[in-house]
Amino acid sequence: MIDYSPFWKTLENSNENWYTLTNKHHMSNSTLHRLKHNKDISTKTLNDLCRILNCNIQDIIQYIPSDTDQIL
Repeated sequence: MIDYSPFWKTLENSNENWYTLTNKHHMSNSTLHRLKHNKDISTKTLNDLCRILNCNIQDIIQYIPSDTDQIL
């Protein structure tokens, strides 16, 4: 399972917030909603977040093995 909880911690420790991401950086509310609910987002969005927050990918996303992962 992909988990975005590191993103919320990184955002909290930055100078950015939901408002600046949507208004200053033109990130959609639906993208932030997807992050909040651990839904899929694009690698472009991950790249943008890393640039905006000046962080590494692991500061935004982590993989947690889950029994609900699809069978390969």
